[in-house]
Amino acid sequence: MAKKVLYRSKWGVLVLTHGLGSRAGWGRGKRVSLRITGGEHRGRRFRLPRGADLRPTSDRVRGAIFSILGADVVRGARALDLYAGTGALGLEALSRGAESVEFVELSARRCRRIREALAALGLDERGSVHGGRVERALESLDGGYGLVFADPPYALDDWQGLMGALNRGGLMAEGGVVVAEHRRDTAMMDEYGRLSLLTRRRYGDTAISMYEAGGIDG
Repeated sequence: MAKKVLYRSKWGVLVLTHGLGSRAGWGRGKRVSLRITGGEHRGRRFRLPRGADLRPTSDRVRGAIFSILGADVVRGARALDLYAGTGALGLEALSRGAESVEFVELSARRCRRIREALAALGLDERGSVHGGRVERALESLDGGYGLVFADPPYALDDWQGLMGALNRGGLMAEGGVVVAEHRRDTAMMDEYGRLSLLTRRRYGDTAISMYEAGGIDG
């Protein structure tokens, strides 16, 4: 069964856990092994401490995400990795040519691990880590992102609030893509403001919904 993590915010209690079919077996243990699946650092592995609330995107699903996105979306993009956890999605984006990635993660320990991984790959000048809650970070980030990963704990039941925050003027570049990872049975809308569904894919109990940002009216 999926592990649930509760985060309290101005939007209520967030329990974000999109499918675990491809993540089954992450349970308790000593270490998690993650592999970068493409780009300059393809094949590099990281071993990170396990945790009951840690639900990394599997190598298979991560590879599928970037295959769907394609090189043109990733290469040269300013990217944002929300609820970064291990930082695997953002690190993968950097390996595949993203110009920069900003990671947002609540856990101070995981922030430290992401910084260590960036340094080990020689990517610390292209990656920055923000410790704290996502909803607060979204109020202060500069914006202009062409690619956003949102992989919250599966307990998040207010996607309307999160996606609404991503509609803030200037946060998303026109034509930018949001990759939302969620539980398969989560009822995701086809539109959230100027974010329109591009595609939805399912991998076991996990689902990936991708949205494109339209222009700002007026």
